[in-house]
Amino acid sequence: MAKPLKKNANNLVIAVSKGRILSDAIPLLGRIGIEVKDDLDTSRKLVLETSNPGFQLLVIRASDVPTYVEYGAADFGIAGKDVLLEYEGADYYEPVDLRLARCRLVVAGLPNTELNSKRPRIATKYSRTARDYFAQQGIQAEIIKLYGSMELAPLVGLADRIVDLVDTGNTLKANGLVVLETICDISSRLIVNKAAMKTKHARVREIIDALKAVVAEDDG
Repeated sequence: MAKPLKKNANNLVIAVSKGRILSDAIPLLGRIGIEVKDDLDTSRKLVLETSNPGFQLLVIRASDVPTYVEYGAADFGIAGKDVLLEYEGADYYEPVDLRLARCRLVVAGLPNTELNSKRPRIATKYSRTARDYFAQQGIQAEIIKLYGSMELAPLVGLADRIVDLVDTGNTLKANGLVVLETICDISSRLIVNKAAMKTKHARVREIIDALKAVVAEDDG
């Protein structure tokens, strides 16, 4: 069994992205002795106190998690691999795949349609990942940045394909689209500030090892 962390006066901050990842991360952290005191259903706080006085949680936008960690505003972060792939800096450690919020990043489109061979238009909010993916195939794609309702793009002729996250695939199916290629599997990762790894090494290492033990326990 994974052991709860020892209580310690040294303050550590964990940045967690809002939504599904936060909901999944709360019970995971609880298993290593970091239990959130606030009721997430009613609280509007962005800084959450925990049962371990040495730890605080920051609740922030997913795309901001790596920034907070890289610049030291948070010692740890929990964010989806999709967010980390898009982040330009990546000056942090990524020691644990937490196996939370699993899904896939895919290329999708209308069935039985050819890709524009000259310069296909790809609608996505994952512009960096999409551009790199098609470039690796020798395709110079035109990336159209969208932030929602991605499935509309092929239906109205805005784009030849979309790149988006897929869980069950029901939304794609409901709009007449199909998965054409899988770019990569996505799950939530623990990231660590490089300076914190040096200056708070023992405490940081304890958290990493405790979370690895929980993940291994669940996989076993």
